[in-house]
Amino acid sequence: MAYLFLGLGIVCEIFGTTMLKASEGFTKPIPAAGGLLGFGLALFFVSLAFKSIPLSIAYATWCGVGIAGASLIGYLVWGEKITLTGFFGILLITIGIVLLVVAPASQETTQSVQDEQTVTMK
Repeated sequence: MAYLFLGLGIVCEIFGTTMLKASEGFTKPIPAAGGLLGFGLALFFVSLAFKSIPLSIAYATWCGVGIAGASLIGYLVWGEKITLTGFFGILLITIGIVLLVVAPASQETTQSVQDEQTVTMK
Protein backbone atom coordinates (compact mmCIF):
# COMPACT_ATOMS: atom_id res chain seq x y z
CA MET A 1 0.00 0.00 0.00
CA ALA A 2 2.91 2.34 0.73
CA TYR A 3 4.10 2.15 -2.88
CA LEU A 4 0.59 3.00 -4.06
CA PHE A 5 0.72 6.12 -1.86
CA LEU A 6 4.16 6.93 -3.26
CA GLY A 7 2.84 6.55 -6.81
CA LEU A 8 -0.13 8.80 -6.05
CA GLY A 9 2.26 11.35 -4.54
CA ILE A 10 4.36 11.30 -7.70
CA VAL A 11 1.33 11.74 -9.97
CA CYS A 12 0.06 14.62 -7.82
CA GLU A 13 3.49 16.28 -7.83
CA ILE A 14 3.74 16.08 -11.63
CA PHE A 15 0.18 17.44 -11.89
CA GLY A 16 1.05 20.26 -9.46
CA THR A 17 4.18 21.16 -11.38
CA THR A 18 2.27 21.16 -14.66
CA MET A 19 -0.40 23.43 -13.20
CA LEU A 20 2.22 25.84 -11.80
CA LYS A 21 3.73 26.15 -15.27
CA ALA A 22 0.23 26.75 -16.70
CA SER A 23 -0.48 29.38 -14.03
CA GLU A 24 2.18 31.64 -15.59
CA GLY A 25 3.57 32.85 -12.30
CA PHE A 26 0.29 32.64 -10.37
CA THR A 27 -1.39 35.06 -12.81
CA LYS A 28 -4.04 32.49 -13.79
CA PRO A 29 -6.09 31.53 -10.72
CA ILE A 30 -7.47 28.14 -11.79
CA PRO A 31 -4.10 26.58 -12.75
CA ALA A 32 -2.55 28.21 -9.66
CA ALA A 33 -5.19 26.53 -7.47
CA GLY A 34 -4.51 23.26 -9.30
CA GLY A 35 -0.80 23.61 -8.53
CA LEU A 36 -1.43 24.18 -4.84
CA LEU A 37 -3.90 21.29 -4.71
CA GLY A 38 -1.49 19.00 -6.57
CA PHE A 39 1.40 19.75 -4.23
CA GLY A 40 -0.80 19.52 -1.14
CA LEU A 41 -2.01 16.07 -2.17
CA ALA A 42 1.52 15.06 -3.17
CA LEU A 43 2.85 15.88 0.29
CA PHE A 44 -0.08 14.09 1.91
CA PHE A 45 0.44 10.87 -0.05
CA VAL A 46 4.23 10.91 0.32
CA SER A 47 3.84 11.36 4.08
CA LEU A 48 1.72 8.19 4.12
CA ALA A 49 4.39 6.36 2.11
CA PHE A 50 7.04 7.42 4.65
CA LYS A 51 5.31 5.27 7.27
CA SER A 52 6.61 2.12 5.57
CA ILE A 53 9.24 3.09 3.01
CA PRO A 54 12.63 4.39 4.20
CA LEU A 55 13.00 8.15 3.77
CA SER A 56 15.97 7.95 1.41
CA ILE A 57 14.23 5.56 -0.96
CA ALA A 58 10.81 7.23 -0.93
CA TYR A 59 12.11 10.78 -1.29
CA ALA A 60 14.65 9.93 -3.99
CA THR A 61 11.99 8.05 -5.94
CA TRP A 62 9.47 10.87 -5.53
CA CYS A 63 11.94 13.52 -6.67
CA GLY A 64 13.57 11.49 -9.44
CA VAL A 65 10.39 10.24 -11.05
CA GLY A 66 8.91 13.73 -10.61
CA ILE A 67 11.85 15.26 -12.48
CA ALA A 68 11.58 12.72 -15.28
CA GLY A 69 7.79 13.13 -15.46
CA ALA A 70 7.94 16.93 -15.45
CA SER A 71 10.60 16.84 -18.17
CA LEU A 72 8.41 14.58 -20.27
CA ILE A 73 5.36 16.83 -19.77
CA GLY A 74 7.47 19.88 -20.68
CA TYR A 75 8.55 18.14 -23.87
CA LEU A 76 5.09 16.85 -24.84
CA VAL A 77 2.90 19.80 -23.77
CA TRP A 78 5.08 22.90 -24.08
CA GLY A 79 7.53 21.75 -26.71
CA GLU A 80 10.52 22.17 -24.40
CA LYS A 81 13.67 20.52 -25.61
CA ILE A 82 15.46 17.74 -23.76
CA THR A 83 19.13 17.90 -24.70
CA LEU A 84 21.44 14.93 -24.71
CA THR A 85 23.00 16.32 -21.53
CA GLY A 86 19.56 16.65 -19.94
CA PHE A 87 18.66 13.10 -20.94
CA PHE A 88 21.96 11.87 -19.46
CA GLY A 89 21.19 13.73 -16.23
CA ILE A 90 17.76 12.08 -15.98
CA LEU A 91 19.41 8.72 -16.65
CA LEU A 92 21.91 9.34 -13.82
CA ILE A 93 19.05 10.24 -11.45
CA THR A 94 17.31 6.98 -12.39
CA ILE A 95 20.50 5.00 -11.79
CA GLY A 96 20.89 6.69 -8.40
CA ILE A 97 17.35 5.69 -7.39
CA VAL A 98 17.98 2.09 -8.43
CA LEU A 99 21.21 2.04 -6.41
CA LEU A 100 19.40 3.37 -3.33
CA VAL A 101 16.77 0.65 -3.62
CA VAL A 102 19.30 -2.13 -4.26
CA ALA A 103 21.81 -1.07 -1.58
CA PRO A 104 19.74 -2.05 1.50
CA ALA A 105 18.98 -5.46 -0.01
CA SER A 106 22.66 -6.13 -0.70
CA GLN A 107 23.61 -4.95 2.81
CA GLU A 108 21.03 -7.34 4.33
CA THR A 109 22.42 -10.21 2.23
CA THR A 110 25.98 -9.37 3.29
CA GLN A 111 24.94 -9.19 6.95
CA SER A 112 23.13 -12.55 6.82
CA VAL A 113 26.17 -14.19 5.19
CA GLN A 114 28.42 -12.70 7.91
CA ASP A 115 26.01 -13.95 10.59
CA GLU A 116 26.08 -17.47 9.10
CA GLN A 117 29.87 -17.42 9.01
CA THR A 118 30.00 -16.32 12.64
CA VAL A 119 27.68 -19.13 13.71
CA THR A 120 29.67 -21.68 11.69
CA MET A 121 33.00 -20.57 13.22
CA LYS A 122 31.73 -21.02 16.79
